[in-house]
Amino acid sequence: MLVRSTTKYARISPKKARHVVREIQGLPVSDALDALTYTPKKSAHLIGKTLKSAIANAENNHELSADELIVKEAVVGEGPTLKRFKPRARGSAGAIRKRTSHIFITLTDEFEAPEEKQRSGKPKKRDIIKSLFGADTKPAAKKEQAPAEEAPVEDVEETESTEETAE
Repeated sequence: MLVRSTTKYARISPKKARHVVREIQGLPVSDALDALTYTPKKSAHLIGKTLKSAIANAENNHELSADELIVKEAVVGEGPTLKRFKPRARGSAGAIRKRTSHIFITLTDEFEAPEEKQRSGKPKKRDIIKSLFGADTKPAAKKEQAPAEEAPVEDVEETESTEETAE
């Protein structure tokens, strides 16, 4: 069963929070709490509060045991940005963006085998070539040419066939 918990409008940049969230995905809840407790970042505290809320939801609303829960998914999305300005030289102003985050944590009691992580972004050139031409993308090895002194294979066959007809 899936149990979700969210924290909205957390006053931290999503980029900073994603570093911590990546570390707890796929871990059992007890290991994730330990990791967050000993991570010296502001985002670890906020994510820890969200994780504890998800655990409480699982125990109280769905009657699940906290020992069996696994962090299935932990995502940090962008929230609204507060725009402020700071005075700069010669009467200009510099923009200051105070970013907020939405933290989503999903817990599950079902054990799933870890999936192979796929890289995000553009596929590599060799992967595109493999998908177009198949697995064998290496050029064929150069064939060794027979020395000029030997007769071609076709001539040998013709001489054998003439000898058979002569007999």
